[in-house]
Amino acid sequence: MKSISLLVLLLFCLDVTYAQHQDLHEKPKIWLADNSNAGDSTTLLSAFKSGSINGHFRFFHSSIRNQGDLSDYHANAIGGGLRYESGSFHGLRVGVSGFYIFNAVSSDLALKDNVTGQANRYEIGLFDIANPSDLNEINRIEELFLKYKRNETMFTFGRQLLNTPFINLQDGRMRPTSVEGIWFETAFNKIHHFQSGWIYGIAPRGTKKWYSLASSIGVYPSGVNELGIKSDYYGNIKTSGAFFFNYENKVIKNLTINFWDMWVQNIMNTALLQAEWQKQLTTIKFYSGVQLTLQNKSGDGGNSDDRKTYYSSNDPLLIYGARMGIKTDKWDHSLNFNHIGDSGRYLMPREWGRDNFYTFMSRERNEGFGGVTAVVGKTTYTLFQKTSFQLSYGYFLLPDVKNFELNKFGMPAYTQMNIDIRHKFSGLLNGFESQLLWVFKWKKGETYDDPRYVIHKVDMNLLNIVINFRF
Repeated sequence: MKSISLLVLLLFCLDVTYAQHQDLHEKPKIWLADNSNAGDSTTLLSAFKSGSINGHFRFFHSSIRNQGDLSDYHANAIGGGLRYESGSFHGLRVGVSGFYIFNAVSSDLALKDNVTGQANRYEIGLFDIANPSDLNEINRIEELFLKYKRNETMFTFGRQLLNTPFINLQDGRMRPTSVEGIWFETAFNKIHHFQSGWIYGIAPRGTKKWYSLASSIGVYPSGVNELGIKSDYYGNIKTSGAFFFNYENKVIKNLTINFWDMWVQNIMNTALLQAEWQKQLTTIKFYSGVQLTLQNKSGDGGNSDDRKTYYSSNDPLLIYGARMGIKTDKWDHSLNFNHIGDSGRYLMPREWGRDNFYTFMSRERNEGFGGVTAVVGKTTYTLFQKTSFQLSYGYFLLPDVKNFELNKFGMPAYTQMNIDIRHKFSGLLNGFESQLLWVFKWKKGETYDDPRYVIHKVDMNLLNIVINFRF
């Protein structure tokens, strides 16, 4: 019965199957709303009456097939929400959005694998990862903000959606990550762009609660510490929040330079320098980019007790990456490279966002590892600007699973292939978008015949089918 249901969903998605992935340089498009109404309203009443309402309904199917006798899981979630943003009153706007999620026939996601005792990894993220036994109605207020905008300058205070290299939507489940704080943006002559902010609260994807930044670290599985003992930092981290700064420069034609810095008080500092170049030649565009990331400890890393701290290494960590590609109206080919140094682990709470590396592939990360070399090739074909087919294949050389100093999550070296089909509808079905994502991962490193290093990690395949309707 499970196989028949999966086949029906697969055939439907191939017939109708863009929706959930965004590049990190893009503004959040969860609601696909542009609420920059021209001019100010003369009264508060008219400002509220001239506001805009957007809606979003979403269906998400996820199923994983593990090796041999290891447990398989499937989940189906359906949900919807509304977003309201007022018109402008002397540059001021208010906004609010919320979303609900229901279970639509799923496995028992609280049931652990009989062989390894491991919990489900992917499907529970459609609901509340902090409470896998409760798949009933899940509600969450995602945005509640006050915004001021004048010309090219904008301040936003409260709960909001953000995309940065370090905290981002990571929109690979039912709902994205939301943050709470104050955010500032301004631009000069479309050449210099600045962003800055202080974030102190967060609602990670796959959860229904809001957390302080400190208490959010460890909501997801936390792996092991450098001694190979289960990490004990959840609930023991001390930080008041994270400060962000971003400067984007477009002085040189075809070249964009970005500098990002995130200082997490008492835990760590991460700086990113990225330069990207592109050149259009008749019908062909060439593009390339380089990334340089430097990460180091701040304060005591979260806790003065080494057994309970989050960031323990005292040595700075260097990460570098590059990409090159060629693009036409229909085709986009790229070759991507990334290397994480071996002076420690690259750490970025998984509750906050996905990797910013050029080699990032959906449904896996290289966070929590050091001494990593990754190479990824991607090819995308776009038909009539409505349907896209992407094939990506990557090789990820990770340290041995028993090298606990550099391997936090017991992940062996692996290869990964993603098949990603997306379609955006028009006409009678305008507003609908769909995606089929099929992920395959194969073991390349030693697992010592221990299935704990295999389940949900390698020698498995994961199928996601997503249908969105926005209005």
